Amino acid sequence: MPPTADAATAAKLAEILEDYLAAHPAAALLEDGRVLFDMRLARYSVTESHGRCLFQLWSEERNLVRTVVEIQPRAQCLRVITRRMGAPKPQALELVPNSDRRTPTTRDSARRNYQRLLDRVLARAFIGSKVDGLRSAMDLEHSFGPAYIRGRLLRGTAAEAIIGVSEAESASTIDGILTLGILWLDHCRQKSNARRHFGGLKVIVPRGAWRTTAERIAWLNHAAADFQLFTLDERSEELEAVDFRDSGNQIARLMHAFSPQAALERCQPGIDKVLALLPQNAKAGIELHPRSAAEVGLMLHGLEFARVRQGAGAHSFEREQEITFGAGANETPLTAETEDLCRELCARLFMSRHRDGAHKDPLFRMQPERWLESEFRAGLSDLLPSLRGDQLYSQVPALSSGDRGMLDLLTLDRSNRLVVIELKADEDLHLPLQALDYWIRVRALNADRQPTAGSDRPLSAFEREGYFPGTEISPLPPRLLLAAPALRIHPANLPVLRYLSPEVDWELIALGEHWRQQLQIIFRKHPTDATS
Repeated sequence: MPPTADAATAAKLAEILEDYLAAHPAAALLEDGRVLFDMRLARYSVTESHGRCLFQLWSEERNLVRTVVEIQPRAQCLRVITRRMGAPKPQALELVPNSDRRTPTTRDSARRNYQRLLDRVLARAFIGSKVDGLRSAMDLEHSFGPAYIRGRLLRGTAAEAIIGVSEAESASTIDGILTLGILWLDHCRQKSNARRHFGGLKVIVPRGAWRTTAERIAWLNHAAADFQLFTLDERSEELEAVDFRDSGNQIARLMHAFSPQAALERCQPGIDKVLALLPQNAKAGIELHPRSAAEVGLMLHGLEFARVRQGAGAHSFEREQEITFGAGANETPLTAETEDLCRELCARLFMSRHRDGAHKDPLFRMQPERWLESEFRAGLSDLLPSLRGDQLYSQVPALSSGDRGMLDLLTLDRSNRLVVIELKADEDLHLPLQALDYWIRVRALNADRQPTAGSDRPLSAFEREGYFPGTEISPLPPRLLLAAPALRIHPANLPVLRYLSPEVDWELIALGEHWRQQLQIIFRKHPTDATS
């Protein structure tokens, strides 16, 4: 039976929403200018039911169910007209590319005010030194953005670079200050004349937002520069030094390893049900990814499009399987009513997401790093023979300082030394220090060695939690591998890597641009040739 006009309209509305959310993974949903959902943290479902387009979202804080009646495209945004059950009038929601809702005028004004505040505070705190050249002007050539106030502190022939960020900026912007600070110090050193020496960098972050920066500073090369960290209370104008050396003792915990084979066996009936809905000849390219002891994801080139979970039934103690489908954050329960929608989604997915797909297609572009990870997992033994492809963990959950983190890939080399692998498919200015975060956690977990019953030696947290069974993991600090397509390595990555502590044994691997067709190494950089 052909779809009704209402059903066709609802399906078109659903497609517009899905395409927008696929193209903008950091989108936010607003109501009356207030952020309801940050789509980086939320999940959603878009379905057509009885001629209506149902849009459901949920997060740890709230959930929302609306019927979408109209979508009005605007510049970079979607105005979504919805009806809520029991509400007399339609209500407008807005999908925007990100959650920063300050107007350009408000944002610029706040940054100018912070620059004046920082000037006053520095002049009072460092008597005898001259605060020089504070600025926030955009400088794309050197990767300097307007969110950070940078300048110099001069005292005779001695000088220090200064960088600060306001509490009005986003958490990710605040955490990114050290990358920009290192680049600013490097720039000051390159541009200074022979009479003035820039000995170090002063980093100023908002009060209460220092921990990430402190943990990173602790693992920089302090023989190369004098790094100092301060917090600023913008209300009292109090500047306080932070002893980042204490941050190296952060609490790190690890989720217990589970049996992937057991998870696959538990979820096999649900997996078979999803596979039966796929296009013919499509099953060969499917990856089954056990996410926990009771959950398995089905992926196509790294993009999860369905998931099977085993849990307790709602009305009995018997185990039941829940099956959902949808690309990315989209999750729609698989029922008899939604089977046709699942078939349609899978058909679109397999038509779009293949090695020779169209780069403008949202389903082709979604989650490129997960696609790269998929290729890396499959070809690791051939690409890097010094690593143990048979001992490889993907998306390992680790917790540090109360924040959950997900390690891209974790493996061992032939001497059983841990190797942290961080992958990027696109340019990322912050790649070195984000990878350093994971290295810090893995190092702490490996260094946490305790006597264990049945073992004649202290075991690391990885060994106690069941990772790398039957292997004696080396007590040496882990190696750090950063990999990205050659033309997607940010020019600033190497200068930042050069300032890491000598204890961080890193390697930058440049891959061929056509990595979807063939994974190959173009060049490699080590600490000894970072300046070349």
